[in-house]
Amino acid sequence: MTFSQSGSLPTQSGTAGASPPPTLLHHEAALQAIDIVKNFGSLNVLRGVSVSLFRGEITAIVGDNGAGKSTFMKVLCGEHIPDGGQLCVNGKEVRLRSTQDAQRYGIETVYQDLALAPDLSVAENVYLGRELPAAGWRGTLGMLDRAAMQASTAETLRELGVTLKTYRTTTKSLSGGQRQGVAIARAIKWARHAIMLDEPTAALGTLQREMVYRAIRAAAKRNLAVLLISHDLPQVLEIADRIIVMRQGRAIANLLPCDVTVRDVVDVMLGAKEVTQ
Repeated sequence: MTFSQSGSLPTQSGTAGASPPPTLLHHEAALQAIDIVKNFGSLNVLRGVSVSLFRGEITAIVGDNGAGKSTFMKVLCGEHIPDGGQLCVNGKEVRLRSTQDAQRYGIETVYQDLALAPDLSVAENVYLGRELPAAGWRGTLGMLDRAAMQASTAETLRELGVTLKTYRTTTKSLSGGQRQGVAIARAIKWARHAIMLDEPTAALGTLQREMVYRAIRAAAKRNLAVLLISHDLPQVLEIADRIIVMRQGRAIANLLPCDVTVRDVVDVMLGAKEVTQ
């Protein structure tokens, strides 16, 4: 991959809609977006974005403010309905009209606000909306199998490298990194195809960020496609298998971290360099 000084957009061979690099051809595309368009009134926010997310791979989307990153993720998770284009799960076209639709297709999202209930326990948050009823007559009375929920939650968190003294504590008593870990654990627990994370390490310290990145790596090892939106470019280059650069509502580059530096990525984001392959 080479760069040339230019203010123009890259050629088609350098776009995110291009074929995956040879080292990734054996991966299965869990989620595909093809020519996605999203408008808000007269504002064209997404202008034909094509991205494929592959199982076992961490794909990072980067771009300046207003590039369309969060809007694109919200289309993938069903929060926004696209005005044009196609979404495919395991190669089959789907229509996502709500976040519940996305969850039914095995797509889970971790938002910046985490969407955790602060006064509920860790296990109750992981199973929120999917609680396990107790066996027999207790279940018919609405009682829950809290022991099973806590055991399963503890196992998932341990696999992600998130250590807690107790899984009965409320999430409001946890550190920022631990809360992120719980949110990621909930997504991994229920995802079958893909999970998406919007700025998961914002406002976290170094140790807490590393805890979150360990959990993200663990998600990819579970054969899930992982989409990461982040402004932390040095960490993106370390953790991601592939970097999609967005600018002005378009996916303009598909980069391999081993081929670029932070300065290269910034230059592509700002239009100072063109990608050719």
